[in-house]
Amino acid sequence: MTERFDPENMFESIWNFPDNMKDAFALGNKISLNHAYNNIQNIVIAGMGGSAIGGDVVSVLEKQNLNVPMVVCRGYSVPNWVNENTLVICSSYSGNTEETLAALEDAHMKNSQICGITTGGKIAERLRELEKDVVIIPSGLQPRAALAFSFVPIAKCLEKTGVISLSFDNWMEDAIEAISKARELYSQENENNPVYELAQQVYDKIPVIYADNSTLGVAAVRLKGQICENGKMLAYHNELPEFNHNEIVGWENNPDIYEKLFVLWLTDSDDNPRVKHRQEITQNILNEVGADQYVLEMTGNSFQERFLHSVHYGDWLSYWCAILHGTDPSPVEKISRLKEELSRRP
Repeated sequence: MTERFDPENMFESIWNFPDNMKDAFALGNKISLNHAYNNIQNIVIAGMGGSAIGGDVVSVLEKQNLNVPMVVCRGYSVPNWVNENTLVICSSYSGNTEETLAALEDAHMKNSQICGITTGGKIAERLRELEKDVVIIPSGLQPRAALAFSFVPIAKCLEKTGVISLSFDNWMEDAIEAISKARELYSQENENNPVYELAQQVYDKIPVIYADNSTLGVAAVRLKGQICENGKMLAYHNELPEFNHNEIVGWENNPDIYEKLFVLWLTDSDDNPRVKHRQEITQNILNEVGADQYVLEMTGNSFQERFLHSVHYGDWLSYWCAILHGTDPSPVEKISRLKEELSRRP
């Protein structure tokens, strides 16, 4: 069935994630920046979609080593506080993302220190015009399938600019090995595959994904996006503890729609102890209103390994949802239409 509904081979793109990490790590080690980056006091990653999530992933994987504020900016501008002591990394897989191009110009106007990560396009051209550093990554993938070539080069650029000392050497090899092993199971189209089994429960529902914002919040964002883009399904996410201060009350009226919702809990052994207690109480509350729930927790030697394993699991979940719908996971026709209509009114 996969060959019938997956002519552009999203299967291979997901399968290749650990191989891409290995290749991206080798590419990152070869990055040579031509400019000095001095007195950096804060960091902005400017990007959208699959290119922006790489910045989020770095902020999680290297949070113990980041000693300056770092934000991911999804939009046409960078924050007003950006100045000559700000490092702005423009991340755009296609190199033609109009929001990131505009953010680049805004960062330039604010006299920030700028570099970029892209496959080429207008962003690479503009960075070269401005005599800024640009890191070229491999092309030919859907941006959302190029996560390794987003987060690893971003992290390596931060290392090369002297902002952080990476911990990659402590966990990268184990993560690649664990995910390489897991994909053998997750890629099977049968009941022995726990991801395929979960997809059968989820694909005709609206997934609502909850996680601790200090651990797997970014993994929840990634999973929501993958289900939307690959599965062509609506999906939503929220984070604890904030969820407990508002959204939890929403599980009261309109109970007739609950049967179309499916709650996915992304949990980790490093979740805040109080958040773990909140999760347990919240799960009991949702059980009382009849909500379908599933708890997903990975094992591994480090948080980084478990985090990336969770991301990989989610990518396969979105893929199998697409296949069960009889949908090609690769095209994003509504995004393409939007970009085409936007191009008519620059």
